[in-house]
Amino acid sequence: MTVATGSADGEALSLISAISARLASTKSHIRLKVVDSGTSLRASDMLASGKSQLAIVRGDTGNLSDARSVLLLTHGVVLILAPSNESADGLGDLRNSTVGIIGGEVNRPVVAALQQVYPFDRDKVRFQDIALSDSAAALRSGQVNAVLVVAPLTEKYLAKVRQYFQQGAKGNAPKLIEIGSAGAVANVAQYYESYDIPKGTLRGAPPVPSDDLTSLRVSFILAADKSVDAGTITDLTQALIDVRRDLLSEYPILAQAGAPSMDAGALIPIHPGAATYYNGNQQSFLDKYDDKLYYASLLLGSLVSIILAAWRFAGSKGEPANMLQPLYELGSEIRNAKTESELELTEKKIDSILKSELARNAAGDGPEGADIAALTLAAHRLQYLMSHHRARLGQPPAAPT
Repeated sequence: MTVATGSADGEALSLISAISARLASTKSHIRLKVVDSGTSLRASDMLASGKSQLAIVRGDTGNLSDARSVLLLTHGVVLILAPSNESADGLGDLRNSTVGIIGGEVNRPVVAALQQVYPFDRDKVRFQDIALSDSAAALRSGQVNAVLVVAPLTEKYLAKVRQYFQQGAKGNAPKLIEIGSAGAVANVAQYYESYDIPKGTLRGAPPVPSDDLTSLRVSFILAADKSVDAGTITDLTQALIDVRRDLLSEYPILAQAGAPSMDAGALIPIHPGAATYYNGNQQSFLDKYDDKLYYASLLLGSLVSIILAAWRFAGSKGEPANMLQPLYELGSEIRNAKTESELELTEKKIDSILKSELARNAAGDGPEGADIAALTLAAHRLQYLMSHHRARLGQPPAAPT
């Protein structure tokens, strides 16, 4: 399957490429062809247009009506950072300020959601797209007074945030601006949820933030087109969970991976194949093919009977032609048995026939090699029929003697 992924820092592409390589090295029958979409927004466009069967998408991305969730990879937390000398503690306290949006169009939905709650026009708060590589210079020149970024709270991402911010703020410690009305924002834009950033997340001593701080977060999800076969997605989900354990030390962000929302009202409904895996309802090989194996054994037995009959008719040497006939007749008895006692009686008949043939063989008067092979096949077939019919009668098989 083709999977589209992309991010400004290239980390999403690196992660999915590592997963793809691991699946290939372990000889998994699930193989992923990774396509760099540049951003999660373009990844969702590729999924929607049918250019990929899978994509890493953000929950606030459009064009997801045909998408179905497979795996929750992580959450991106909205971080609004300003120099430590900024007087505003909360987003509602900002006045006459310009906030740089790192990621540009990818993070515009965040700003649109905030604008539904905060009076930015009245407070003369402006937003301006800036590239990640330009963020330090924009802060340093005063082009922006704060920056908005959405990133997972892992040490790797937080180190990058600290690095870029301190380059732009002339070494000053960053300050996190609180989104105090995050709950209200989440009510009007339900792909976000209110989230408390733990004390000391950005820096430990002195801690930044100095106490738990309210913000927003959004899900990063591996999604599949709803048309992808459920069995394939079940196998993919299991393979991803197995790979997650193997790559955890190299990619700690995978510690945050797990089952997506399985609620009926989820914004991205779960794929039926993924739900099968998470609910523990995946079928084993025998569960899937039990009936097919049963009928295949009947067909094979019939074919063997026909072949043996033709062989005997063409090249018989006068030996008994009905050695297997009693066993085949007992197959009908097994299928027509109504009780366990009838099955036990048939089982005794099978034992008697087999003992008789084995005794003849030991005395040198038994069947030849081809007949022995046919006898063995017939015995195995009857054993399968016996077990299968016992199961249908609701009785456990008798203990072997």
